[in-house]
Amino acid sequence: MKHILLGVSGGIAAYKAAELVRLLRKQGAEVRVVMTQSALEFISPLTFQALSGNPVHTELLDTGAENAMGHISLARWADVLIIAPATANTLAKLSCGLADDLLSTLYLAATCPVYVAPAMNQAMWSKVVTQENIARLIRQGVHIIEPEIGDQACGETGLGRMSEPITICNQLVLALQDQVTFSELGLQGHRVLISAGPTREPLDPVRYLTNRSSGKMGYAIAAAAIKAGADVTLVSGPVELTAPANVNLINVTTAEQMYQAVMSSALEHTIYIGTAAVADYSPIVSDKKIKKDGNSLTLILQKTKDILAAVAALEQRPFTVGFAAETHDLERYARDKLTQKKLDMIAANWVGQEQGGFDSEQNAFQVFWDKGDKALLMTDKGQLAEQLIDLIIERIKAR
Repeated sequence: MKHILLGVSGGIAAYKAAELVRLLRKQGAEVRVVMTQSALEFISPLTFQALSGNPVHTELLDTGAENAMGHISLARWADVLIIAPATANTLAKLSCGLADDLLSTLYLAATCPVYVAPAMNQAMWSKVVTQENIARLIRQGVHIIEPEIGDQACGETGLGRMSEPITICNQLVLALQDQVTFSELGLQGHRVLISAGPTREPLDPVRYLTNRSSGKMGYAIAAAAIKAGADVTLVSGPVELTAPANVNLINVTTAEQMYQAVMSSALEHTIYIGTAAVADYSPIVSDKKIKKDGNSLTLILQKTKDILAAVAALEQRPFTVGFAAETHDLERYARDKLTQKKLDMIAANWVGQEQGGFDSEQNAFQVFWDKGDKALLMTDKGQLAEQLIDLIIERIKAR
């Protein structure tokens, strides 16, 4: 379990720090909170104590601490120190090495990585002295989680809002990933079959039906599986991507072609990961170009074969991982799919939202299995793919 020390300074964005604690705890981290005296004016220590499960620290000279050196013991306990929100005053103190309260003293005593998430009025952020303080902190090795543009509590709009808790959490999770993971040898000896990208279902010699899948997630998972030591076969629909090195690539176009390619290879593999956005229905194809005639066109569609369910139904099936892209009721639909298709695991993600989904370079998953689940937070698809591969390895070992 990773140890995260959160410093909260006195700004209106202090309320966001409570959500940050909740997100970090959800990722399995142990969180302890340090508050400045100004922060106490904005939010109660009881809130952080309830969310973190640990007492909140506010005093530099804590007579209850061993040798009254609480700042040293906290600094040594932490795997990372994150200050959010970091006010202009706090940034100035840290950059100059002042140590007149617990938080600023912790910064000087810390030997772990330090992150700060600034939060202030847009004019204060753009002030030359503030930017000089930021530059000085960067030279000292501090990681800056840049503020965002938006409406501010003062009524003004501009750059200076603290980054959202989910963004801060993502950066910390990536920073704290274990040095030794399953990645290098975790899939050695395994053969992994992955289907990726969309399918194209022809209407006539000119037109076809398809979907918005780019194949980026499937290709990233293929690269992560290779990095983890697996022998990887990638069955790919039509995409504009370069396949990872050392992958056995099988190009297909239609849902039927993808079904045949996957089923002919499934028994030779120990893991099947079905990321492809396979068409649920395919039209009856016209052998001639359909001409415009009237104001409407009626198409007859027939259901395609269910690749995931077919692989999961094999007598000596591979460990089978499905995917679900949902616009609502994500957990309910994902768990229904997990059960009905008898999958070992399913990775569900939201589509149609501001972040993640089709065409994006980022995504997030809520992963479900029998009697368990885990959130993989919004990050770039390469990092997300490695996290998913690590989780698959965990579940295979747990079996």
